[in-house]
Amino acid sequence: MNMHLYPANSRGGADHGWLKAKHTFSFASWYNPEQMHFGALRVLNDDWIAGGEGFGTHPHDNMEIITIPHSGALEHRDSMGNHGIIQAGDVQVMSAGTGIQHSEFNHNSDEACTLFQIWIFPKIRGVKPRYDQKSFDTNAMHNQLLNIVAPMESNSDALKIHQNAYLSMGTFDAGQRIPYTLQHPGNGIFIQNISGEIACNQQTLKQRDAMGVWDTDNVELMVNQAAKVLIIEVPMALQ
Repeated sequence: MNMHLYPANSRGGADHGWLKAKHTFSFASWYNPEQMHFGALRVLNDDWIAGGEGFGTHPHDNMEIITIPHSGALEHRDSMGNHGIIQAGDVQVMSAGTGIQHSEFNHNSDEACTLFQIWIFPKIRGVKPRYDQKSFDTNAMHNQLLNIVAPMESNSDALKIHQNAYLSMGTFDAGQRIPYTLQHPGNGIFIQNISGEIACNQQTLKQRDAMGVWDTDNVELMVNQAAKVLIIEVPMALQ
């Protein structure tokens, strides 16, 4: 088993007033050659967006983009005619494929919106762009991991992307153990602790700390303090 720790305070960042962002991997003007990506996981941004503010229309291509709100609500519009509002408990996916333009704005003018935006390299380039979103039962995440994103070929009820990647999330009481077994051989496991405190292989992860683990088939986490955890399983070899 190989491991790499990503402490919360090692992340890059930007403060634009209306946007306060933390970048686990090199992004925009922040560059760290030692933190470019974890396998197919290219971007994990932790964003705070002020009320009524957001990102104007801009393009993407050949990337699987996943948005997970923590609080508030985010409004999405794109060049395919999709319009959606997502909030805590919802997840949004967008396969940029051959090219798409979209905008993202805080739906509320009187409160901030916080979210993770995640980019994963696709296994197939040049696909037809697509958009989807889904609400997940937060009760189904209590003391267990719920699969929220899976490959297109999967029979899971999760949202689908063009990669052999799986995202699972859960909220756990102190004292719980969280076992995780790889869904796809050769993948790695990126453990993002959202809140609380967990431990993996005697390494403590506090709020917003993360760890990448590879060359193993499984991991087990111990919950030291009530925690919310996101696990991102991705191929380690880029195609």
